[in-house]
Amino acid sequence: MPAIELRPAQRKEIRAQAHHLEPVVRIGGEGLTKAVIKETDAALKAHGLIKVRVFSDERDTREAMLSTLCDELNAAPIQHIGKLLILWRPIPPKEKAEREDRGAGPKVVKIIKFSKSGNNRPQIKKVKVLGNERVAAGGEIKRARKRQTSIKRTVAD
Repeated sequence: MPAIELRPAQRKEIRAQAHHLEPVVRIGGEGLTKAVIKETDAALKAHGLIKVRVFSDERDTREAMLSTLCDELNAAPIQHIGKLLILWRPIPPKEKAEREDRGAGPKVVKIIKFSKSGNNRPQIKKVKVLGNERVAAGGEIKRARKRQTSIKRTVAD
């Protein structure tokens, strides 16, 4: 997989966001192993923008590590300064699981009470109604009625 190509303006903006970050992945004397690549991939999935610290004195080795990481993980190289490598990859969208047992959520309801004489303005009140509540005919908030089950069913259970 090729690395992501960014325009200089985009790279500059992302580099500014990475300024305050601490290194998430550290590459030691073993070099770039499969475990390091796996951890870097997990960090990119979680954060999108990460710093990697390489404990190697050879600049060419660090350049090779940066290009290898970017190629294997489909990431964009943002910056290589000293022993720090900055990588970026867009965070994949998370899937939301719909729950079947989920009830109704809270909602805001307007309750309008008209004056008895008809000459005055109606009173408007905004009320938050929770999932287990209902608005009664007089504008009162009451607990929702329990669903009535048949007698036959309760005996059978």
